[in-house]
Amino acid sequence: MAQVKTNAMRILDKKNINYNIITYENKDGKIDGLSVAAKIGKSEDMVYKTLVAQGVSKELYVFVIPVKEELDLKKASKICGEKKIEMIKVTDINKYTGYIRGGCSPIGMKKLYKTFINITVETLENVIVSGGKIGVQIEISPKNLIETINAKTEDLIKS
Repeated sequence: MAQVKTNAMRILDKKNINYNIITYENKDGKIDGLSVAAKIGKSEDMVYKTLVAQGVSKELYVFVIPVKEELDLKKASKICGEKKIEMIKVTDINKYTGYIRGGCSPIGMKKLYKTFINITVETLENVIVSGGKIGVQIEISPKNLIETINAKTEDLIKS
């Protein structure tokens, strides 16, 4: 696969942040997080997915959680100070983030939304997130990811 520079990579390059690019074949259409973890040969605990939700206030929030986990909307609502939050429609992902489903990176969205990463990231040496294009992942230190997107770590997943 030819190396492509995504918006996420350009941002990391500009900030002189080290990261590794991991590519995978996606012609089979299997682009969900669990399939990606298997394709790149990495632990499901290390590969994180990016979810975008909207509160009743209409404010958008970004949640980055391990691919094998499910976002706890009640916990997320409380953390965001919202009465309720819901996932945005898949058809709206590009409108709000500039990315598409399966290629939504927490780095380089159209706006810097309030972003929360599951607290388990603090136990990892490196975390893998979407590189901003289907077939491309970025491996980065949690510290650098958190600083780049101004994220907070919280307990976000269903118990």
